[in-house]
Amino acid sequence: MQKYSESLRLQGKKIAFVPTMGYLHEGHLSLMRKGRSRGDCLAISIYVNPTQFGPGEDLDKYPRDFEGDEKLAEELGCDVIFYPTNQEMYPENYHTYVNVEKITENLCGLSRPEHFRGVATVCAKLFNIVKPHAAIFGKKDFQQLAVIKRMVKDLNMDLEIIGMPTVREPDGLAMSSRNSYLKGDERESALSLSRSLKRAEEMYENGERNAGRIIKEVRRCINDHSHTRIDYVKICDTETMEDSEYLDSESVLALAVWVGSPRLIDNHVFGEHLNI
Repeated sequence: MQKYSESLRLQGKKIAFVPTMGYLHEGHLSLMRKGRSRGDCLAISIYVNPTQFGPGEDLDKYPRDFEGDEKLAEELGCDVIFYPTNQEMYPENYHTYVNVEKITENLCGLSRPEHFRGVATVCAKLFNIVKPHAAIFGKKDFQQLAVIKRMVKDLNMDLEIIGMPTVREPDGLAMSSRNSYLKGDERESALSLSRSLKRAEEMYENGERNAGRIIKEVRRCINDHSHTRIDYVKICDTETMEDSEYLDSESVLALAVWVGSPRLIDNHVFGEHLNI
């Protein structure tokens, strides 16, 4: 992979990169289309990264379908799929990890304390292997996008990080590989995430700026549905990921909710004016 990328760079060609954990859906494909428009070569990775899963999480049962992924990637015009093994990524006596501090200490970082260390580490490794000029991520994983942008800036990595809007199902549910875990009427309960975000947006547009009141209403909307168990509902500054009490600057309302067995995330940005 490194030799191939270096040969392209020596020819003056641009490489666009979309890192994924596979089981591709329209959300991934939208990132790939953006990559296709931004580079001469579109590379994707398919790797279920073990270091970002905590004990008892769904590493072993995370959905996988490489043949289906390969077909979708080829149809879209992807040039390269980088599909490494765990042994290649984390060989024996591997001891090096990347820790991004501060912005990883809230939201998902509270309930998944090792998660962002794994995310930052695998992304740093993938960037060094694939050598892209630009990497494309979805804004659904808002905190992850902020962490990657911070790592790239702090470590002077020579690539552009592009954030793309969340892609949703027709009923509003944010696309996720974990949606496949939903059973029976859990799907209806899962819609409480996007519906509560819409309710929060309505409150904001009607002049509400008190974070506590918005959070209270969002929690009520979610708890009114069966099968839901809230991990967190928070409003944070988009730059620092610290809790906001009052929405006087760009802020993100971030949710993590168990709906049956899957833990689903979603978000909405208030006062958005920055290209995060």
